[in-house]
Amino acid sequence: MTRNTNRKTDTMRPLPDPEILRTLKSFGLSRRHFLRKLGMGTGGLLGGSLLAACGMSPQMGGAAPAPVATPGGALSFANWPLYIDMEEDGTTSPTLRNFEKESNIKTEYIEEVDDNTTWFAKYRNQLAAGQDIGRDLTVLTDWMAARMIKLGWTEEITEANVPNKANLLPALQKAAFDPGRKRSLTWQSGLSGIGYNPSLTGRELSSINDLFAPDLAGKVTFLSEMRDTAGLVMASMGLDPTNHAFADFEKAMERIKSASDNGQIRAFTGNEYANDLAVGNIAACVAWSGDIIQLQLDNPDLKFVVPAEGANLFSDNMLIPAKAAHKRNAEALMDYVYRPEVAAQIAQWVNYISPVTGAKAAMEKLDPEMANNELIFPSDKMLANTFQFKILTEEEDKAYQELFQKTIGA
Repeated sequence: MTRNTNRKTDTMRPLPDPEILRTLKSFGLSRRHFLRKLGMGTGGLLGGSLLAACGMSPQMGGAAPAPVATPGGALSFANWPLYIDMEEDGTTSPTLRNFEKESNIKTEYIEEVDDNTTWFAKYRNQLAAGQDIGRDLTVLTDWMAARMIKLGWTEEITEANVPNKANLLPALQKAAFDPGRKRSLTWQSGLSGIGYNPSLTGRELSSINDLFAPDLAGKVTFLSEMRDTAGLVMASMGLDPTNHAFADFEKAMERIKSASDNGQIRAFTGNEYANDLAVGNIAACVAWSGDIIQLQLDNPDLKFVVPAEGANLFSDNMLIPAKAAHKRNAEALMDYVYRPEVAAQIAQWVNYISPVTGAKAAMEKLDPEMANNELIFPSDKMLANTFQFKILTEEEDKAYQELFQKTIGA
């Protein structure tokens, strides 16, 4: 979970409260079912975050083992915390357990991707030196996946080994950073848009421009994640978040700074906005879709809307790091999780957008209510009104981040 990570700083997910992490794992339930079982809502839980880092040291140096050409053997899978289904013991994923039984591939699952930049910094020297980092599969957000691919630090997927790649949703098939999806496959996706409480706004909201209305002064928050906040504000100004000059980005920063200076924007936050929205400290916010699903357990009247000018569609992607020792096994797992029934099982737990065609039909057998939730299974119409922020070079990213951090007073 950039969700959740669910994110954020520069990720999809923010750092969590360790006690929440331990409690969630002790029950081994979906986050939704966990909250129902405790008779609690997310309002009291999201102050930290639902996701936390659980780091593990990389294997250093040495020659990479010979690749495993057929199923069987081992696989090391690095992912974000709480980003896969879990059993009651809180340590085992039904998906991975069944995969191991079927493939005879012993899978080591490591929750170590708590932040894209931190993960990248941890392994960049080994990757640059052409070394196996001891991870056969990892999950990174679009912009970091783009960086890894551009640097040549990923393996190309052997199509014949992943026939279920054909199940990738059409809306996710065209990735500017990976034409033809030759080196990446979406793990889960999410939306950045507007979350609000109609009883506090007194009206329906439909545009990011609504968050700048005088009657909501001091009652709105924006995200501290640059791509989400900047992209949505740019779109609301008629600027193209997907293809623009730095001068356009500067215009958006000017609008944000003005609204911050005059008190229109209450704060720039990570997931902590969820608590404020839940208890009524704010009326509206730039929000992540997965969080609003959780908040609706307490208050079904809370809403998430795709702005008229579009929502930011973000994805976390499976990548095979260069020189991975067990490339074929990583491809076997990629293929397995793209089975609709498996994808539905994962989505039932993580509550983000499933990237797999057919997962909705499979979900109808598991949880009919969830199958009809557009924040997990968005319609083609909803997806058509989304965008992805421009892919930046490392140098551009530094310039964008510096100006954004200065703008929000970080």
